[in-house]
Amino acid sequence: MTLEPLLAAPFAVKFHVATVLPAAVLGAVLLARPKGTPAHRRLGKVWLLLMVLTSFSTFFIHDLKTVGDFSPIHLLSVYVIAGSALAIRAVRRRDIRAHRAHVAGMYFGGIVVAGLFTLVPNRVMGAMIFDGASGFASVLAAAVVSALFVAAGALAARQAGWTERFEAVFRRR
Repeated sequence: MTLEPLLAAPFAVKFHVATVLPAAVLGAVLLARPKGTPAHRRLGKVWLLLMVLTSFSTFFIHDLKTVGDFSPIHLLSVYVIAGSALAIRAVRRRDIRAHRAHVAGMYFGGIVVAGLFTLVPNRVMGAMIFDGASGFASVLAAAVVSALFVAAGALAARQAGWTERFEAVFRRR
């Protein structure tokens, strides 16, 4: 593991990493801890701010150019920005089920799915984790990172109620 790719990256990438890493950790904590407490509300506002800042920063990162300067990953940024507004609206209306679904969906899409895309070759995070590592170290790093993404995805899916819906579909058959 090396920080060299991040240190050599443009400011937009450094800013993005500086906002997304705490958002990933804080989001997991918020999903796992009791809801509705004063601490949850305060930390939730911090998390939403981090997610919006992270999303806006992607519009200044143009490594993967699919359509002009943008890629499908930028659609996740639009989703997170819109989802933030919807999550705030839902909680203000006391529609906690919708709030949970929006927040868990933003975490799943904005952290888990987008995070997986950062590990592809020639991306900063992939280079940080895998470049310069031995074969065993690369496999170990891949296993640890994969386990973290699977755990984060499962946590988001459980909080959004997706697991119950999935089970209900198979119970009907």
